[in-house]
Amino acid sequence: MRVKRLSLVLICALMALAVVPAARQALAEDAKTDPGLSDVLTDLLHGVEGENATSGPDKRVPFGREEVQLSFAPLVKQTAPAVVNVYASQTAKVTSPFEGDPFFEEFFGRSQPRAQSSLGSGVLVDPTGVIVTNFHVIKDADQVKVATADGREFDSKVLLKDETLDLAVLKISSDKPFPVIAIGDSDALEVGDLLLAIGNPFGVGQTTTSGIVSALARSHIGVSDSSFFIQTDAAINPGNSGGALINMGGQLVGINTAIYSRSGGSIGIGFAIPSNMVRAFADAAKAGLEFFERPYIGAEFEAVTPQIAESLAMDKPAGALVSSVEEAGPAAKAGLKPGDVVLSLNGKAVESIEALDYRMATLSIGTNASFGVLSKGQQATMDIALERAPEGARAAEVTLHGRSPFSGAKVAELSPRLAQRLGIRTDVKGVTVVDINRDSPAADFGFQPGDIVREVNGMTIDTAATLEQVARQDTRWWRFTVERGGQILRQVLRY
Repeated sequence: MRVKRLSLVLICALMALAVVPAARQALAEDAKTDPGLSDVLTDLLHGVEGENATSGPDKRVPFGREEVQLSFAPLVKQTAPAVVNVYASQTAKVTSPFEGDPFFEEFFGRSQPRAQSSLGSGVLVDPTGVIVTNFHVIKDADQVKVATADGREFDSKVLLKDETLDLAVLKISSDKPFPVIAIGDSDALEVGDLLLAIGNPFGVGQTTTSGIVSALARSHIGVSDSSFFIQTDAAINPGNSGGALINMGGQLVGINTAIYSRSGGSIGIGFAIPSNMVRAFADAAKAGLEFFERPYIGAEFEAVTPQIAESLAMDKPAGALVSSVEEAGPAAKAGLKPGDVVLSLNGKAVESIEALDYRMATLSIGTNASFGVLSKGQQATMDIALERAPEGARAAEVTLHGRSPFSGAKVAELSPRLAQRLGIRTDVKGVTVVDINRDSPAADFGFQPGDIVREVNGMTIDTAATLEQVARQDTRWWRFTVERGGQILRQVLRY
């Protein structure tokens, strides 16, 4: 009797083993026609019942081999060929403590220039060979080479670069079209979206990492703070700069730019420039512009502090406070006044002054934009024309010569257009340094483009001609005042 029972149990077990695969196959087929029934049966097979049967909308335990083996491989194959390696090199002048001494130069020789190189990544965004990368990858480079994913190497030409945005556009040429990545809409990203980062970290070769959008609209991270950033936990390391940040649709949504790290490696805090800014910058380069022009409305802004928000009866500090308005400018014509607060632009919220700068930079010159404004406690909407910054009456650039600390500097009188080119507030006046010869006294003394010369040897500098005249004085003592980034620097030296 006991033997018969054991035989019966064994037969039932064998029948169950045969039925389960068939049930799984039937469930997989039913999923195509009745996903709800399949999910319920799946939950029952996994021992889940009642209200806890699912963990959320459209979420369940993977069921079947096909679901477990999902992969990013098709997406990588589609996009990786358009990510390139960028090699920038420059010749650095090495000074010797014995330079100029005939005795020591006889034994130790003259100082020789030394080659320096940097490595980064880039993204092909046009089949004609237009590449977007970071400015800091090619900064001060004498030569920039590009290696594509298929092993080819090209000399490149810099079409456009902007240090404040940390973006640069290169051009390579071939008789065949290059693979590209389509530029997507970075404003469509949400925190939690899946992303892929592709680049060449540490020079080991092309590498792909995955992560999610950790945060949006990050600013004040120490680089390129004229825009705001996408933060991701996809591993980004040195060499990834200029590489692609890809969404699950295979579109470029950002250019990897910076990391927060105490060791030099990735700790899961990386930043990328949004693709909407990248698109606007690439379009400017294709149009042959000398610099990236931002729309001009004739107004300057500052941050809304908690104290300012309280004085304006605002619920929280947000938006951008109008600090000054240029007479007869587009903003003045539309009715914008100092003390107003811009809260939105074309229907998109403006959380900070960085957000306003970013959103304005992505708009086209020659169009109109709708500004949501808080004015005297009332909400209002103003349509303001986006114009090209005025050139000014006297924009001639003068290169200084003679025996002075300014020799080798190119200077000009500030206009709104020149100020925009140099990253200076458009309402600032004076004579500014436009460019510096790298092998000149001006470079040795540390002058930088954007420096505003206020006074030299007791004489106020209000025109480029005045500075040119003062720089030719026959004297060995120099006393001058320079404004840099809103700070006043005073220097006395013997030269």
